[in-house]
Amino acid sequence: MIPAKRLCLSAILLLAASIPAYAHVGIGTTSSFTAGFMHPLSGLDHMTVMIAVGLWAALKGGKAILAWPAAFVGVMLIGGVLGMLHMPLPFVEPGILASVVALGLLVALAVDLPVSAGIAIIGLFALFHGHAHGTEVPENAGGLEYMAGFAIATVLLHATGIAAGLGLGIRFRGLARAVGAACAAVGVGLVFGVL
Repeated sequence: MIPAKRLCLSAILLLAASIPAYAHVGIGTTSSFTAGFMHPLSGLDHMTVMIAVGLWAALKGGKAILAWPAAFVGVMLIGGVLGMLHMPLPFVEPGILASVVALGLLVALAVDLPVSAGIAIIGLFALFHGHAHGTEVPENAGGLEYMAGFAIATVLLHATGIAAGLGLGIRFRGLARAVGAACAAVGVGLVFGVL
């Protein structure tokens, strides 16, 4: 049974590595549910952060398993509305890149923070991700379908991280932490433009 879990995790990582990072460049339509759903799956920055939130929540356990992903989705939607309203938010792209590195490190180091501190950290990064999503919605589109799509995809990526974290359990906690280190490495690669 354990090899199947490792195989599943390896497949997720290979899939993430094979998708080019085209996030936030205005590629394609951004006014449909499908476009919103595909957006978090279209770039390494999104995929790694969403999975890292789930992994970190699973490592923490307890209330964090629901609270941290829910905080990310909720604040991301608020950021999306702010982006759609063209309200400026400084450092969006650097904040997104920082989120990949920071959340990867939080998993890699298995940082054990209070649930409320985790909510604050995750919420800050979610605001940047949501704002980037919202600014991509055309002015002639309502954006609700797009936002619903990216929220559902985000939930599914969080669930993937949680399932991987819980599936690895205490015995394979080191493997979950290694995935966090890989997320941080992806972030560094994105910062320096090598990915």
